[in-house]
Amino acid sequence: MSDLIQKLQWRYATKKMDTTKVVPQEKVDRILEAVRLTATSSGLQPYEVIVVTNQDVREKIRQIAWNQAQITEGSHLLVFAAWDDYTVERINTMFDYVNTERGVKNEGWENYRQMLLNTYPQRGAEVNYQHAARQAYVALGTALIAAAEEQVDSTPMEGFDPQALDDILGLPARGLRSVAIMPLGYRADEGDWLVNLKKVRRAREDFVSEVN
Repeated sequence: MSDLIQKLQWRYATKKMDTTKVVPQEKVDRILEAVRLTATSSGLQPYEVIVVTNQDVREKIRQIAWNQAQITEGSHLLVFAAWDDYTVERINTMFDYVNTERGVKNEGWENYRQMLLNTYPQRGAEVNYQHAARQAYVALGTALIAAAEEQVDSTPMEGFDPQALDDILGLPARGLRSVAIMPLGYRADEGDWLVNLKKVRRAREDFVSEVN
């Protein structure tokens, strides 16, 4: 069994974290770098990650997130927040950045830029937010795998009031809307009902089909 598969067998949605243990910054940085390198539609990276360590802020978030203890028991809270819309400015900024970094202006790439400019801004903000949010979920999956690779415990969460979280973090002013949150920490030695239960997933033959 590969090392990655073993670590994915090890990970679970941790229910109780040890408040005395702090995830080393170098591990958090590697998890964030994995997220930064995640694939996104058209390479637009239409989301951001907010790292919350302030205890008072996390207490406020816990109150609007069904009192889920991991939010304050862990040492870090990752908030995945998607663009509230695809605007001409945002699209152009990313395409210009790619051109600068690559040091070349490609005709095909510029044609693709125009196609997006003629399509995305006209679709409406809510449609665009939903599209961006799906990209953020790809990043959430990467973060879960990266945390497992670092043997850092994590818990993906949707159970919170998005509007309240947006207000706590001042996201509307930044053109962002919260999508998901993920505490990072280390599992507690006691008090987690899930830790010793067998990981259960559908059998491969019930989950994977092949078209040959």
